[in-house]
Amino acid sequence: MRIGFIGLGNMGAPMAHNLAKAGFEVVGFDTQEVKVDLIKIVSTSKECVSNSDVVITMLPNGEILKSVANKIIQHMRHGAIFLDCSTVDLESAKSVAEISESYGIIPLDAPVSGGIGGAEAGTLTFMVGGPMEGFNKAKKLFDIMGQKAVHCGNSGNGQSAKICNNMILGATMIATCEAFSLADKLGLDRQSMFDVVSTSSGYSWSMNAYCPAPGIGPKLPF
Repeated sequence: MRIGFIGLGNMGAPMAHNLAKAGFEVVGFDTQEVKVDLIKIVSTSKECVSNSDVVITMLPNGEILKSVANKIIQHMRHGAIFLDCSTVDLESAKSVAEISESYGIIPLDAPVSGGIGGAEAGTLTFMVGGPMEGFNKAKKLFDIMGQKAVHCGNSGNGQSAKICNNMILGATMIATCEAFSLADKLGLDRQSMFDVVSTSSGYSWSMNAYCPAPGIGPKLPF
């Protein structure tokens, strides 16, 4: 299987590297000058996709995704899989899926959760929308790049799942910040609060893996 990978930034580069390390032929393209171990970097997006069985994109936003899709879909093989792992708006995801299908391409919107650490470790979670046929064909790629892949239904449903997940994340992050603020006002030591909440019913990813209080917890955003 030949894989074309477009978007070799902080997330895309380690994802592509893990696929190549697993033995797949991976050809990469990025608008910036990049170098990724085991990846053949080509100078055009057309060269990246034209002979690929699967094309994976990891891009910053929906507008860029649509722009890239309009450039590459016409050069992709009939029956190839267009696997977009970007986090974008639902309308962009559905638009790209519609264009892909008109060219006989199988679209999958598959945003991820897990961040750069998950991309490097191959422990991402994929939330996938699109035809089950495409999901089944791409399953071995998901297994290399991540620890879990969930088929969420029709095209766009991967992005819908990511939006819902991020809504919960945002709410728990706000609540966690407010709880630390309250602890400060009540004179409760931050480390003591973390030690209690991280092993009690207030447990959340925002507290345990991305604690907003500087110097507290195993993984810090600051």
